[in-house]
Amino acid sequence: MTTYLNADLHSHSVVSDGTMAPEDLAARAKANGVELWALTDHDEIGGQHRAADAARAQGMAYLTGTEISVSFASATVHIVGLGFDPDDIQLAQGLAATRGGRGGRAREMAAQLAQVGIHGAYEGALQFVGNPELVSRTHFARFLVDTKVCRDTSEVFRKYLVEGKPGYVPHRWAALGDAVRWITEAGGVAVIAHPARYKLTANEEYALFSEFKAHGGQGVEVVTGSHSAAEYITYGAMAQEFGLAASRGSDFHSPDESHTDLGALPLLPGTLTPVWELLAARVRPAV
Repeated sequence: MTTYLNADLHSHSVVSDGTMAPEDLAARAKANGVELWALTDHDEIGGQHRAADAARAQGMAYLTGTEISVSFASATVHIVGLGFDPDDIQLAQGLAATRGGRGGRAREMAAQLAQVGIHGAYEGALQFVGNPELVSRTHFARFLVDTKVCRDTSEVFRKYLVEGKPGYVPHRWAALGDAVRWITEAGGVAVIAHPARYKLTANEEYALFSEFKAHGGQGVEVVTGSHSAAEYITYGAMAQEFGLAASRGSDFHSPDESHTDLGALPLLPGTLTPVWELLAARVRPAV
């Protein structure tokens, strides 16, 4: 496997905050030319066996995946895990603990929205939830669009649910070291997801990469749906500076919401080590 592989190692299903079943995502990925796929639901691995079976049925290679929410430097950072044992007990327990605070947070978000005249947001958000343990800002955003409070999710995140706006409630997620340890001790590789999205200072970002590496993290998303062409170069250089493998993933959630479709990203720059080379023994081959 080389950098020229059409790998999409970041996507979400109804098991977290996507709108498609794992089986439908697998079919869409295959139709779009994806050769190696991973389902990376937020703080959840409940869809992994379905996704692996669906990939096999499509004749597509598969890596297990998840995306863990981490608190770092007063920001929420996401760590993708790839190639782990989907039946690992410690990983499952860590993810369950991370999910645990979402229900109370969601009720606080709804209470804030009610104060500005938007009522029924908690019940409304639940209509869009495949997994009640994972109610999130995305589900509230879909409610606000469905009820025509906002035209689209971009408007939602300008006016609501972000720091300083109604409906924003911070949450304390997993520690960086714990998230990396859960992944690596389950036989996987930890990857910093979409690093350009975080509102970190240069010093904070350097600290994130340094601590991640010290904890045993091995990869960073370089080519991803929310990165610009210039950011591919920036984080390709960061991968080389810190000795990290490079990952590639669309962060696809929904045909109606995602800017980048499964399999539609540029290939990784050939100067980088692709993360799937570290995981060759963990790839479930196409049949």
